Amino acid sequence: MSSSPKPADLVTVNIDGRDISVPKGTNVIEAAKQLGIEIPHYCYHPKLTVVGNCRMCLIEMGLPLMDPATKQPVLAAATGKLKVNWMPRPQIGCATNAMPGLHIRTSTPMVKECREGVTEMLLINHPLDCPICDQAGECKLQEHSTEYGRGYSRFVEHKNVKPKRTSLGPRVTLDDERCILCSRCIRFSKEVAHDDVLGFIDRGSYSTLTCYPGKKLENNYSLCTVDICPVGALTSTDFRFKMRVWFLKQTPSIDTESSVGANTEVWSREGVIYRLTPRRNDEVNDTWMSDSGRMLYQQVKSADRLASPAINGAATDFETALKAAGNLLRAGSVAVVGSGRSSVEEQFLTKKLADALKVSASLVSRVGEGDKILISSDCNPNVRGALVTGLIAALPSQKLESLAADIDAGKVKTILSVGEDLVAAGLTAAQFAKVSVIYLGTHANATSAAARVVIPTLTVFEKSGTMVNQQFRLQKFSKAVPGPAGVTDDLVTLSNLLAAVGGATISSDLNTLWTTLSAESKALAGLSYATLPATGKILDASAWSALPFVEGETLHFKPAAVPAAASS
Repeated sequence: MSSSPKPADLVTVNIDGRDISVPKGTNVIEAAKQLGIEIPHYCYHPKLTVVGNCRMCLIEMGLPLMDPATKQPVLAAATGKLKVNWMPRPQIGCATNAMPGLHIRTSTPMVKECREGVTEMLLINHPLDCPICDQAGECKLQEHSTEYGRGYSRFVEHKNVKPKRTSLGPRVTLDDERCILCSRCIRFSKEVAHDDVLGFIDRGSYSTLTCYPGKKLENNYSLCTVDICPVGALTSTDFRFKMRVWFLKQTPSIDTESSVGANTEVWSREGVIYRLTPRRNDEVNDTWMSDSGRMLYQQVKSADRLASPAINGAATDFETALKAAGNLLRAGSVAVVGSGRSSVEEQFLTKKLADALKVSASLVSRVGEGDKILISSDCNPNVRGALVTGLIAALPSQKLESLAADIDAGKVKTILSVGEDLVAAGLTAAQFAKVSVIYLGTHANATSAAARVVIPTLTVFEKSGTMVNQQFRLQKFSKAVPGPAGVTDDLVTLSNLLAAVGGATISSDLNTLWTTLSAESKALAGLSYATLPATGKILDASAWSALPFVEGETLHFKPAAVPAAASS
């Protein structure tokens, strides 16, 4: 984490007559934003290099007039105020960094005229697609045209015609007529995704965006170009023409495909999820997320979703299934298999359940290939939560070899699996025949098919909770849509199972549960779900410094240094 700048690193700049102290080198657009002043822009993005090609951010810039003899600022004799030497031409704000004594004007007649001219130029060949454009409602060209444009056009010539439905790759569709040549997508592909595949061809008003010959925009971060496109040129093939964004509700969540824990936004309406987009968190994922993580919402309505409890394959109600599971657990010779995909709260109750049964819980490791961007080699999102809550004391293995040996030795007669496919974890059909399995999970698999009792649970989009990412950063996610009818919240199920085996009575209410959780876990002491910051909280180093990391794990995304912008 970056430390706060020292006072000596701060410089004072004046924007529209108001002074503000910012770290030296801060972009003027960002400095003005801190004062609530918008400097409109298209090509500028805080996480990409500066190119200064849209010219929408033109401002007036000046520096104190210096006496050449004394090298001191000159003061006006009448007022005693600092004299400012204003440059005769406007400058681009995106390539201007804060320096001592810098003065900026953002609303003078010259600046307004420049913005009107840039807007008029951008609209010369722009199609009147707003009624059918996917970007409507979140389009910067719409917003800036209304705020800074003339409101009319002086051009009567026919607009240039360009390709309207170009497939740049499997997930991104391009409408070239809408492109304003900001080059954000080009820079992102090169600088962040490390896949230099996009570029412009032809000249002037005939310039178009395209892929290099023989290449496609098919890297796992291609949809980030859709996020940062300021107009409706780049669209998501999956989301295209499905829903107007102003109808959608936004809910903060987490990408659960790996331990990076990228922050996300779930867009839903009337219980249906339409898309996932990244949520900015500079400490974890900047403003990016993977394409594969965006597709996770499809699991909510997938054909293999478990929709009702079952005993020996026959559908039943929740209470009956819960009673049958309790009877099996009380019979003894039990093994508990937790999950690195469960929330911290679910893992805490799983530990309490294992303690009540006087057994140790197992966990299954998932190790894949990290991409050194936002996909970790640890494919479980919450192994560290299991370490912090004490569900496990050491890193898990990918196969349940110890459990398999106990089954063969006759030590285990019942297995409670919380979301884990035991077949994928190495148990054989012969071993399944020797035990009764209680399966808590969201989707059908080989374990649910062979289980004595099945109790369906909720996906991450249908419940609230927290997870601990590979930085040991505790992050929360919120319920976006309701679960299927008849499917009970995981916390309710685990709390009832705990009571059924004679364990402590612990509330399944999230906020109440955190009172117990923070009291019993040193790493979580003093924390609560309600007050956890949106960007998460790094857990106290003294509480987790001795806990192990996944061997060979990729560190979380670190943005590359942005080269200093050249003078305009």
